[in-house]
Amino acid sequence: MSERFITSTMNKRDQKRDKTLRPQRFREFPGQEKVKERLELFVKAAKGRNEPLGHLLLSGPPGLGKTTLAYIIANEKGANLKTSSGPVIEKPGELAGLLTSLQEGDVLFIDEIHRLNTTVEEYLYSAMEDFFIDIMLEQGPGARSVRLNVPRFTLLGATTRQGMLSAPLRSRFGLACRLDYYHPEDLIEIVKRSAGILNIDIEEDGALEIAGRCRGTPRIANNLLCWARDYAQVNADNIITGSTATAALEMLNIDDQGLDEMDNRILEAIIHSFNGGPVGLKNISVTVGEEEGTIEEVYEPYLIMEGFLVRTPKGRQATPKAWRKLGITPTYGTNDHPQLEF
Repeated sequence: MSERFITSTMNKRDQKRDKTLRPQRFREFPGQEKVKERLELFVKAAKGRNEPLGHLLLSGPPGLGKTTLAYIIANEKGANLKTSSGPVIEKPGELAGLLTSLQEGDVLFIDEIHRLNTTVEEYLYSAMEDFFIDIMLEQGPGARSVRLNVPRFTLLGATTRQGMLSAPLRSRFGLACRLDYYHPEDLIEIVKRSAGILNIDIEEDGALEIAGRCRGTPRIANNLLCWARDYAQVNADNIITGSTATAALEMLNIDDQGLDEMDNRILEAIIHSFNGGPVGLKNISVTVGEEEGTIEEVYEPYLIMEGFLVRTPKGRQATPKAWRKLGITPTYGTNDHPQLEF
């Protein structure tokens, strides 16, 4: 199976950094306490029976630690981990090669599993339940199938869009866990842990500032930490204080509520161009010059979670909090949503 990407020197450096920052055990993984409790019990029970783990699905927004948890689960179980992603597995033969290369008890991690080809997904059903796959050879009157037995393995799927998984595939996972955005205290712990690993001098106020502007996401927190390190190296004697972190993040147009330039452009478009909404996603996309899917998957969840935006049957609508953020006093009109005052 060929990997369809090009790895640059910078990408390799980033991947090495990510692996360094990844926790290796449950005790090293801050936050997501309820999910960790379930997973620890899940792994401990399987180890006690000396059996492979059941199939497991992890879901949630990007950057919350699904891949990291996959590595931790394999480490805690003492199993080998093989990784792939949904878009890469295009043909049943590629899936067959991947499955037959596994050994008893191995964990197969498929990221973005909702993007699996439908045909490939159907071959996965028998592999998950009965540990065999039937591969069709040739076509037409001479077509025949060959049954390939696969060792008892664990499929660990990760998805950012659980609703896009087909019902037959979703039902074959014995345990499904959803990861949510992190609390500030957990993010502070993550920032300080990463700073220790990377030998970055950071004060409590600096960690608090980064944790408050990373959208509840550890991956973003680590990226902002590295940016603040670069800023401190050039402008602040290599120490990330609260004021240094603030200046570094403002240079990226990230405000004190974690909203970046595109977040603010979306709110400004809804309020100034569409009178607060409701407005359709396509109109927002055209106005701000960003793809609909990116707005829906990357920007909207945080804006909704923070109370700046709501989805209605008629479209997206800015909340009074969004109006106040832009310095406009909201009033309510006949359509029961904020109207500009003249």
